[in-house]
Amino acid sequence: MPRLAANLSMMFNEVDFMERFGAAAAAGFKGVEYLFPYDFPADQIGEQLDKHGLQQVLFDFPAGDFNGGERGIAIQPDRRAEFQDGVGQALEYAKTLNCERLTVLAGLAPQGTSIDELNETLVDNLKFAATEAASSGVNVLLEPLNTIDAPGFFVFRTDHALSLIDAAGAPSNLRLQYDVYHMQIMEGDLVRTVDANLDRIGHFQIADNPGRNEPGTGEINYPNVLRHIDQTTYDGWVGCEYKPAGDTVTGLSWASEYLAV
Repeated sequence: MPRLAANLSMMFNEVDFMERFGAAAAAGFKGVEYLFPYDFPADQIGEQLDKHGLQQVLFDFPAGDFNGGERGIAIQPDRRAEFQDGVGQALEYAKTLNCERLTVLAGLAPQGTSIDELNETLVDNLKFAATEAASSGVNVLLEPLNTIDAPGFFVFRTDHALSLIDAAGAPSNLRLQYDVYHMQIMEGDLVRTVDANLDRIGHFQIADNPGRNEPGTGEINYPNVLRHIDQTTYDGWVGCEYKPAGDTVTGLSWASEYLAV
């Protein structure tokens, strides 16, 4: 049965961030993820995890001014030092929170920079992050995003992400983050893509399309997709990175069979 992790950046927004851990646990979740923890001291987050018996599944490396519209800095040649400083910060949080997965957001392609230079910068940053994370047992994940929600995002297809991982020398802790919602929009063919790349996928995320709401509200056949993932050798987590269409708990009926385990 798939292990579901609640994404606290999107779910349980009825309460403040620190209260979402308890809300997720009360709803039956055993794991949580979110975009960024950096607005809060790591030990305070750790207290919430311990209090509610939750596992920290994943969060993202610092990604620039996210609230201001940035979607990562890992492709920007003039911000390598900033990215590397962010790797150090993220690994400190990961150590405190016992988190084994960190996500790289490539970012929006800046004008006036060649594709080759952007690829080279991203490959170098991926290699740096994976090397720094290896001794801590942390997996570094590269996530493609769709270009409808994030116009200009540099990595938006599975094959491009995998080519970058290969170019970085494919360290064993550098893997693909496969978000079903994003890839349904950009390429479809979900089950075949999962099967072809299963040994390279380090984490799944889900939301339905259109709307990025909970499974069952859109076009994706999630009972089939989740059943298929469950029948593979994948033993990781599936992050629920969706925006509830209404109240978070009311909208969890789709997940009742998974959360009851």
